[in-house]
Amino acid sequence: MGGWKNYYTPGTVEEAIAVLRDYDGRARVIGGGTDLLVETRRGLRRPYEAMVDASRIAGLDTITQTEDSIVIGCGVTHTEIVNDVRIIRHGQCLAESCSVIGGPQVRNVGTLAGNVAHALPAGDGTIGLLALGGEVEIAGTSGRRWIPARDTFIGPGKSVIDRHREVLTRLRFEPTGSGEGSAFHRVMRPQGLCLPIISMAARLTVDGGTITAASISMGPVGPVPWFAEPAAEVLIGGPANQEQFEKAVAIVLANVTLRTSKYRATEEYRSAMIRTYLPLILASAAERAGAQL
Repeated sequence: MGGWKNYYTPGTVEEAIAVLRDYDGRARVIGGGTDLLVETRRGLRRPYEAMVDASRIAGLDTITQTEDSIVIGCGVTHTEIVNDVRIIRHGQCLAESCSVIGGPQVRNVGTLAGNVAHALPAGDGTIGLLALGGEVEIAGTSGRRWIPARDTFIGPGKSVIDRHREVLTRLRFEPTGSGEGSAFHRVMRPQGLCLPIISMAARLTVDGGTITAASISMGPVGPVPWFAEPAAEVLIGGPANQEQFEKAVAIVLANVTLRTSKYRATEEYRSAMIRTYLPLILASAAERAGAQL
């Protein structure tokens, strides 16, 4: 294919950063490489002198649970996330969002870290992680730092993560516990392996039938994934019922920026899908939180 001259599989983060430093911007970090390979073949990405495959770094190909976080290494595939009992139980919207990415072959190779670093506003795994309040760890020559995943997005395909000099090493989120639940849904064309018309995820905390915390993420509804914060604020303090969910939908539609896409959907259709499915997503998250609807 002629996309690169050298391919590296470093065993440690330090080795990966050393290679990137040596190439001084002429190398590119990849995870599963599923998006990058397609774009390179289509001529949408310039060739790089070297690829640095982060999926082989020791210790970053596993999912672990600490006292307050579920941590996902950059080498963990979508399939591994979908099948992980801890994520199914404590981050269900992430398992659901990763389950619809591509086909089985893509999910067996592609990674959530790559999904986030690629920074597409329609990245399904990203939408699930964002609703959970996910964070990412970035490693570079100046050390490592954790930042909110939502703060990594600059524009379509543009991230604060410098994929020529930095490695997204790990991702984490606070697991849902008693009285908390999450849910995800994707609307797409029937042909299958294409970008979504719209993807939405929510995380709710319910106490005695009252919503005490809420988070809603969705895309593609602009150049970066969108947090429906005004709608979440409307939910908090209200009952976990259909009327309250409809109020949130009205706030979303009053604040969201939708567009007509020639090959996917009109603005009106996207609006109708939000009106149809967001109440169902919220109801599912509330039920998983233990609410009696």
